[in-house]
Amino acid sequence: MARTPQSIIDEGRMGGWQMAAIAVTILLNALDGFDVMSISFAAPGIAKEWGVAKDVLGWVLSMELIGMAAGSILLGGLADRIGRKPTIMGCLVVMAAGMLLAPQSENVTQLSIWRVLTGLGIGGMLAALNATVAEFSNARYRNLVLPLMVIGYPLGAFLGGLAAKALLTGGDWRNVFYLGAGLTAACIPLAFWLIPESPGWLNARRPAGALGRINAVLARFGLAKMEALPDPEPGAERAALIEIFRPAMIRTTILLTLAYLTHVTAYYYFVKWIPKLVVDMGFEPSAGAGVLTNAMLGGAIGGGLLGLVAMKIGMRWATVIALAGAFVMLNVFGMGNRDLALLGWIAGLTAFFSNAAAVGFYALLAMAFPPHVRATGTGFGIGFGRAGAAMGPGLAGMLFESGMGLQGVSLIISAGSLLAILCILAVRMPAAARGD
Repeated sequence: MARTPQSIIDEGRMGGWQMAAIAVTILLNALDGFDVMSISFAAPGIAKEWGVAKDVLGWVLSMELIGMAAGSILLGGLADRIGRKPTIMGCLVVMAAGMLLAPQSENVTQLSIWRVLTGLGIGGMLAALNATVAEFSNARYRNLVLPLMVIGYPLGAFLGGLAAKALLTGGDWRNVFYLGAGLTAACIPLAFWLIPESPGWLNARRPAGALGRINAVLARFGLAKMEALPDPEPGAERAALIEIFRPAMIRTTILLTLAYLTHVTAYYYFVKWIPKLVVDMGFEPSAGAGVLTNAMLGGAIGGGLLGLVAMKIGMRWATVIALAGAFVMLNVFGMGNRDLALLGWIAGLTAFFSNAAAVGFYALLAMAFPPHVRATGTGFGIGFGRAGAAMGPGLAGMLFESGMGLQGVSLIISAGSLLAILCILAVRMPAAARGD
């Protein structure tokens, strides 16, 4: 039986160019993190300047999540049809345009449109990056490398938060978006240079010159070349969305999507509302950005440690433990605290567990689907989940506006993390994800 490009990568060592390509995916995911959270950093200034009510602001905070949902589902499938690299490059252009246009908005409606556009690019990027990293990593380090890619998201929000805090100290909220636009544009040539097309995708789709292109990437990674392409895998020529709903995959698709949806609904309620809640406690907008920055740092640490834990006990059990911690800590956060320093620590620990669980889902989705529908399956799970996640900030806004307090809102929304645990335990996962 002929070896496949993925088996060569799985059994080989991680070379310098290989690690450089993965490092860029971490950077791009960090960019996603800042672009998503930019609206949270800007929210207090927007609410003050335009007089936006909490229920309306909650939906403004959700707009890029709606765009991310559509981008993950539609553009994730595109990554399986036209390739990982062109999808990544196109999404970067869309993201840069959305970030540049957002600060030029004159009202909530215009701002919402540009946030949806930004979200489209981010959603497609996430699906393509997840598949790319799974296919670039060898078998030994995949449980570690996938979480490392995903923690770029909170790490980018953390570093961006430091910059946003400085920009918001006596500055305009629009500067946050201009910073994001500049950083996104700067990443376009870097991604073009360092991220090749995935050998796994080339083998599955067989475009013209596939063997030569595969061997060029394998040589770049310092791995053995192939003499001939192996026989095509059954169904590998198909990359339609319907494939993940066929009998062999429908159970996995539904359960992982539902689990991700219910958890990130709670996660995005938490991270999207932090700056506004801190301001409502009587602190300055820069203090709200500081607490959110602490949360993002905690999330980055949690996501990184999840990979190390998963190498010992498997990704499924590591994710379940993180979900349980997220439920507990979100309710601790809901108790409220007027001590700014302590509030920052609570936020950091809450995000530590919440983002670790989110990282786990990215890895579980990438492991659960075969290469020819990996971006499609990942994109659907992330996209549909993000559509539900848009309910988190929006639902919280309506509950706050109705008079419910922070503790009650946190208790209601955090229940999603408990439901996610039940769904994960019911999924039939590959042995590597189970820790077998």
